[in-house]
Amino acid sequence: LESVVIKCKAALAWEPGKPLAIEDVEVDPPKVHEVRIKIVATGVCHTDWEYLYGQGMKVRPFPLVLGHEAAGVVESVGPEVTKFSPGDKVIPLFLPQCGECERCLSPKTNHCRKNWANMQVGVLADGTSRISCKGQQVYQFLGISSFCQYTVVPDTSLAKIRCDAPLDKVCLLGCGVSTGYGAAVNTGKVKKQSSCAVFGLGAVGLAAVMGCQVAGAKRIIGVDINPDKFEKAAVFGATECVNPKDHKKPIQEVLAEMTDGGVDYALECVGDPAIMTAAFESTKDAWGSCVIAGWTETGMMNVVVEKILMGRTLSGTYFGGWKSVEDVPKLVDDYMNKKLKLDEFITHNLPLDQINVAFGLLKSGNR
Repeated sequence: LESVVIKCKAALAWEPGKPLAIEDVEVDPPKVHEVRIKIVATGVCHTDWEYLYGQGMKVRPFPLVLGHEAAGVVESVGPEVTKFSPGDKVIPLFLPQCGECERCLSPKTNHCRKNWANMQVGVLADGTSRISCKGQQVYQFLGISSFCQYTVVPDTSLAKIRCDAPLDKVCLLGCGVSTGYGAAVNTGKVKKQSSCAVFGLGAVGLAAVMGCQVAGAKRIIGVDINPDKFEKAAVFGATECVNPKDHKKPIQEVLAEMTDGGVDYALECVGDPAIMTAAFESTKDAWGSCVIAGWTETGMMNVVVEKILMGRTLSGTYFGGWKSVEDVPKLVDDYMNKKLKLDEFITHNLPLDQINVAFGLLKSGNR
């Protein structure tokens, strides 16, 4: 079957700081080891917003199509693709898993680097993207570009999932929920009967709260400056919530008082270096553990050396420590088997042409 160029709609970022424009684009057929997908649902992640409007990201080329948290259906496959067929339900992955490199063969990490350098700057293996608009190449954010009705990704950056999974829910496993949940259960290795603090109660933070609850933590303290989020945090397992604005003392001192010297585990889910420091300092000396899940590419974190010398641990997590290709289908199974919440994360369902409204909701915190 001869693969053809597909004409469809995309939300295009022509330049930094400007709202997205709904444009007619052309999506080329998949090349060797590539798969073309019809995107059915996409989440809007803070990293997409930050790249367009914020300061915390490295420069990547424009114009580009954002979006990296999605689910869809395989439309066609390129040469040498063996693991996917048209009609398969799939989740595209900004973190690949080739299954062959030193990192994929190690249980210590999920950081596969297949096509990594190219995908970070918005192109696929051959150095070009598959999306164009008005005769101009359009870059694919993190090699994905899910704010487009169709996209093309490498076959090592795609998870095949069960055919009965609702794509408008499991799309959240493409980034935020997997990252926060894994930060607690994989990277943090939260233990039963422990005390935890989760900083930031957006999707990543709520997923971290859920991970702490699944791990059997006895105290899970949500921390956010927006008290409207506290009710939702309780649904996911927070035992109490604290608003730093309600206290004159730094939040790490407030938490230390609440927990007789600090929490066992702190999870930072904001991406703000000052909050990372506060999270680290809110843990108990001797064995406190802080996991950074919030994303920034340019920030510097301040660590008082004595606080780490006394026995605290500081670690980062990327995509929650999950081996993407093999673990995302298992997370889908957990959701289908009611072991994992997803529906509760969803506040709004909007069509593609309302993407700027979605960005506004994201930024206002009404999400």
